[in-house]
Amino acid sequence: MQALITRGSPLIFAFHGTGGDEHQFAGLTAQLWPGAGLVSPRGTVSEHGANRFFRRKAEGVYDMADLAQRTEEMIAFVRDHQVPGVPSYAYGYSNGANILAAMSFRAPELFDRLALLHPLIPFTPPAQPGLAGQRVLITGGRRDPIAPLAATEALAAYYRNQGANVSTTLHGGGHELRPEEITALQTAFSA
Repeated sequence: MQALITRGSPLIFAFHGTGGDEHQFAGLTAQLWPGAGLVSPRGTVSEHGANRFFRRKAEGVYDMADLAQRTEEMIAFVRDHQVPGVPSYAYGYSNGANILAAMSFRAPELFDRLALLHPLIPFTPPAQPGLAGQRVLITGGRRDPIAPLAATEALAAYYRNQGANVSTTLHGGGHELRPEEITALQTAFSA
């Protein structure tokens, strides 16, 4: 899904969670950033009928070879859809946040701003000096059974250790998106 861009606005890439599709964040993006362009890919992996961006072997256990291949494919997809002279911002929820994080480990220059909503990266990413100065928002729930707090905090520490400018927003619940996360997302992409 793609929308036209108003002059001076960013192009926003939105990545859905497991079971979502390219329409999951269309309304939210239009509401938060009127005039922004939108590119919202649909994950091409089906897990029992639910759209995903890469395969996993079990909850929290990723098929690393598939993740590597699909990360490269998604990087190419993004490059094909970027507009010269227009800043590219990206946000993803859950599985969408995970593919987006994996993309940032490989191609840190791809996005001007990055927001990972309830990510789970159950491995130690390689050092990536290209993340220095990158603006990254990470959100999550303190009782999230899918993306545990310790993993969220470890990912935030990883980005900080690479020199990224990291902000976090945590709520007391689980894997659901809450209003304070949406406010933090809007602020991260508007400031």
